[in-house]
Amino acid sequence: QVQLVESGGGLVQSGGSLRLSCTASGSGFSVNTMTWYRQSPGKQRELVASITVYSITTYSESVKGRFTISRDNPKRTAYLQMNSLKPEDTAVYFCHFGGTDSAGLADDYWGQGTQVTVSS
Repeated sequence: QVQLVESGGGLVQSGGSLRLSCTASGSGFSVNTMTWYRQSPGKQRELVASITVYSITTYSESVKGRFTISRDNPKRTAYLQMNSLKPEDTAVYFCHFGGTDSAGLADDYWGQGTQVTVSS
């Protein structure tokens, strides 16, 4: 059974930084794309940043230039470095890994979510 475990959320003042991590445990899953999403109360979940197995990255316009996504393939871990945080970045952040199972079929998993709160 594969699980994604997130860490690194917390409370920070506006202008501060946080680093989120998401690690996949378990076997039988080959990770391709790693993505961070976030969801604020009353809003839909939105894509924040994504990184492919070839380390090609994409970002939402709202975080471009402030957030950096990276990955460590041997550790099956994704990172999200968040700088210059703003109160509007306050949300629950979720990681999502897409890939293939041991049979080569598409598979994906979600993390449990970690709260990020930015105070003004």
